[in-house]
Amino acid sequence: MEHQMGLYGEYFQAIKEGRKTVEVRLNDEKRRKINVGDTIEFILMPEQNDRLRVKVTEIRKYDTFQAMYQDIPFRDFDCESWTMEEMIKGTYQIYSPEQEKYWGTLAITIEYQSG
Repeated sequence: MEHQMGLYGEYFQAIKEGRKTVEVRLNDEKRRKINVGDTIEFILMPEQNDRLRVKVTEIRKYDTFQAMYQDIPFRDFDCESWTMEEMIKGTYQIYSPEQEKYWGTLAITIEYQSG
């Protein structure tokens, strides 16, 4: 199955260059349909003028982003030099603590395939 998701420039480029191997999302209704072996097509945001495809190799669910970040090395998110506080603060700029509490979180391990 193939899924589409928007992704902003720096993260898009990090996947393309093989530096980011884990994508962080809420475990919402859309993401609950993703399975290992599926393909995700990321669309560069906000321009929407580039795309890349990845294969889902693993899915891990966590109650909180902090639990996720304690379990997965920061380098897998292309954030090796970041602190835990910076990781959580950065994530809360995208998702609210209320969304996190309601949906839980998802770490999607991916393998870059092509544009």
